[in-house]
Amino acid sequence: MNVMTSIDSSLYLQNRPLERVPSPELGKDEFLQILMTQLQNQDPTSPMDESQFISQMSTFSQLEQTMNMANSIEKLVQQQNVSPILQYSHMIGKEVTYNTYDEETGEVVDSISGVIKAVSQDEGRAVMMLENETKIYADSIVELRNPEAGSDSEGSD
Repeated sequence: MNVMTSIDSSLYLQNRPLERVPSPELGKDEFLQILMTQLQNQDPTSPMDESQFISQMSTFSQLEQTMNMANSIEKLVQQQNVSPILQYSHMIGKEVTYNTYDEETGEVVDSISGVIKAVSQDEGRAVMMLENETKIYADSIVELRNPEAGSDSEGSD
C-alpha cells in the first residue's frame, strides 16, 4: 500500500487560471448572491436598516426590469430583419410603375406599368416578377396602386 505523505503542488497549481478576469456586468444572479451574503453575515444585534434593505430591493427590481427591456428590444430588432420576400409579399397582385433609364446618360427613358405576380430575392434585395415576366427591383418602383384603380387616367401626362 502506497501512502501519500506530501502534496505535489504542481498537480493543482498548473490547472488553475493564471489570472482572474472579472466581468464588467452585474447581473441579477450576482446581485441576489451579494444581497443574500449580506443578510447572512449581518450582525444579529444590529440588523440591516429597513430603508437600506428596501433601497437594495428597489435597485434589484430596476435591474431586472432593465434586463427584461433589453431582451425585448433585442427580440424586436431581430424581428425587424425580415426576409425581403415576406416584407414585399403584400405587393403581389398590385400594379406598379417603374422607370427605365438610358445607360449612357442615366436619364429616364420610359415609365412602364405592370402587375406583380411573384416576389423573390437576389443578394438580400427584393425582386418583383411582373405578369409580363419582367423582373424589377423593389427600389426601382415609383408608384404602387390596386389594378382596378389603374384604369383611371388621373395623374397621366
